[in-house]
Amino acid sequence: MHDEKEFAGEQTTVTVNMLIRRPVQEVYEAFINPEITTKFWFTRSSGRLEKGKIIRWDWEMYGAGDDLEVLELEENKRILIEFASDRTTVEWLFSPRNDNATYVTIVNKGFNGSPEEMMQQAIDAKGGYMIVVSGLKALLEHGIRLNLVADQFPDDHVRSCL
Repeated sequence: MHDEKEFAGEQTTVTVNMLIRRPVQEVYEAFINPEITTKFWFTRSSGRLEKGKIIRWDWEMYGAGDDLEVLELEENKRILIEFASDRTTVEWLFSPRNDNATYVTIVNKGFNGSPEEMMQQAIDAKGGYMIVVSGLKALLEHGIRLNLVADQFPDDHVRSCL
């Protein structure tokens, strides 16, 4: 049985949505292929997402990283991962709108701690995933690397990446 705080964390959910004017195959590939993902989100990965694998993602400019387990992959439809550090899950849903557009939904849940800590985690996650999908949109629709993740906290870099 779950304790009250754990149960509340499982119920705290953050959802981010964005229409990206690219085919679903291209948008899905951008999240599972680190050669693309490193252009808009993390800087290094131990490999491509594959069901059942443990993958490492690093944000080298911040000296941060995390391992994640790939729980589910449904090609061009769904990705589900769990981060090792806090056991939160992130689910991506990909809905084709026509041959050239994809509606991406990102759902993050399982926050831990006091209600105040979970609230702060949810706020941070909402902003973070909004930056991620915005960076992806710019990259796929316009070929522009906005460096949103690196530029959000430039004073926190452990080494210069500017």
